[in-house]
Amino acid sequence: MNVTGLDRPGDGHPQPPPGDTLARITVVDALRDSALLLILLVNIAFFGSGYDFHLVDDPTHGAVDLLIAGAVELLFAMKAYLLFAFLFGYSFTLQLDSAARRGVAFRPAFLRRLSGLFVLGALHAVLLFHGDILTTYALLGLVLLAVRRIEPRTALVAAATIIGGIAVVVGIAAVLGATLVPDEAAAVSAGARSTLALGGGLGDVVLEHVRSMPAMIGGLAVQGPLAFAAFLVGLAAGKHRLLATVPAHQDLLRRCERVGYPIGLAGAVVFAVGGSTANLTGLMVSIVTAPFLAAAYAATLLRLFTRRPRLAGAFAPAGRMALTNYLAQSLMCVLVFTGLGWGLVGRTAPAQTLLIALVIFAVQLVVSSWWLRRFRYGPVEWALRAWTHRERRPN
Repeated sequence: MNVTGLDRPGDGHPQPPPGDTLARITVVDALRDSALLLILLVNIAFFGSGYDFHLVDDPTHGAVDLLIAGAVELLFAMKAYLLFAFLFGYSFTLQLDSAARRGVAFRPAFLRRLSGLFVLGALHAVLLFHGDILTTYALLGLVLLAVRRIEPRTALVAAATIIGGIAVVVGIAAVLGATLVPDEAAAVSAGARSTLALGGGLGDVVLEHVRSMPAMIGGLAVQGPLAFAAFLVGLAAGKHRLLATVPAHQDLLRRCERVGYPIGLAGAVVFAVGGSTANLTGLMVSIVTAPFLAAAYAATLLRLFTRRPRLAGAFAPAGRMALTNYLAQSLMCVLVFTGLGWGLVGRTAPAQTLLIALVIFAVQLVVSSWWLRRFRYGPVEWALRAWTHRERRPN
């Protein structure tokens, strides 16, 4: 149950009741694949236009385009990666249990795993997508390893403290008049240059990715702590085996929906109307409310997949090889949008860009199902597993 494909889902569970294993793994794998879809719907805008990374609207977009882009910001931005991070934290507890059950040392293997993840992330950031999350996960994984014995209640308190602390810092910056886009005209000009560069050859694309690194690293000042807070919530949930028996937690899931949707959507409206991440006040509100909406999404999806096992079964294979699919999404977007392929960067409206995302996702559903009928792991999962355990087994 690992969003980075570090271990096969379910490896670390205690012995389940007879007949429960397949359903449980399928539901959570389907949730992980849903997180991949939401990540893609957010990230593909950064492939489709160079303006998004500079936090300004593409001047060629009309009112309908801006409305569609705003809807994606409202519903998914700052929520998708929190769901992804939650699953990373949850799967960490399964890996701990698996190591303990087999009587093997967990720390050395996990450190090798993180080093492999960091290298993959660095290559991903330079060659495919400057908004990579794998390097962040690898670094935060070191902290998660250090606090692995934390009690669930303490983990939740720490997560809330981190979220509140980041919100306070951003709020103070907003009161002091700070802004992430001090010169909008310069940002628009930079967006045009980025769009042009992404439409070029390999050297142009790589150079643009490298040039964008400082801004990406700066963004991690907010995204990193929030991702770690989600790690901690996942860690607490894993220690309570919250996802091991989803049907037994229907009341909790309904409470997540009843509380999460009103608070999360209200904050999302402020976030989107305020100009998304470019507006510090809207960002502050979203920092506090986005976890509520992410939790509501998770609750709804878990309930849906529990009631609709065929739907869960269709989504689950892509979730089992999430690392491969995360990287493959970027590769396909590079081939579609940059000058290395069709060169559609700057030439598609938001609605068309989202349609492309859905086509990519559908292709991954089919390919993942085909692959896992023949192999046990996704190709990148297999390679990372071989590095982690210092052995090369047949896939």
